[in-house]
Amino acid sequence: MTTEQTNSSSCCGGSGGSCGSGAAAEVRDSGVTTVYQVSGMTCGHCEGAVSEEISALDGVSAVKAVAATGEVTVTSAAPLDEAAVRAAVDEAGYELVGRA
Repeated sequence: MTTEQTNSSSCCGGSGGSCGSGAAAEVRDSGVTTVYQVSGMTCGHCEGAVSEEISALDGVSAVKAVAATGEVTVTSAAPLDEAAVRAAVDEAGYELVGRA
């Protein structure tokens, strides 16, 4: 699904800020859980757009996006290619800063 959003602003007119990045990945019985930092999300619609695009990636079993923190928690069968996650976030109209 494509949107008319741009990487410089969110769907709600807020400006995308830059957030700190680090690394977080955890292996669980149900797969690999990785937390990403995404800039530009400001509301539930933003969370839904990002979640929908990332959910479409092969192997993804769960996605939880939180606009207030910019964190997107992804559970997948195996570690995901960060370029694929970046492309999905870009398709939703936001910017992947990196792992949180």
